[in-house]
Amino acid sequence: MADIHHTEVYFQGRVQGVGFRYAVLQVAKEFEVAGFVQNLTDGRVLVEAEAIPDELDEFVAAIQEKMDGYIRKVERSQRVRTPQFAGFVIR
Repeated sequence: MADIHHTEVYFQGRVQGVGFRYAVLQVAKEFEVAGFVQNLTDGRVLVEAEAIPDELDEFVAAIQEKMDGYIRKVERSQRVRTPQFAGFVIR
């Protein structure tokens, strides 16, 4: 199976209890991405996704645009690996 780009994005701010995960799920439906969104115990939200590079960049930008008022800080890392996800879900 061909390698694909994978990104981990940590969103910090007022990102829990405001429908953030559901908003990310709706945004994901507009893109060819697979992965998940999950609340973390430290108050951040983690998005892990895989897709072609441009699709990932546009997906993350769309999340940031839609939820801009809630996000204070974004940390993102990206690498290439074999695909590990099918579909996009809330964990």
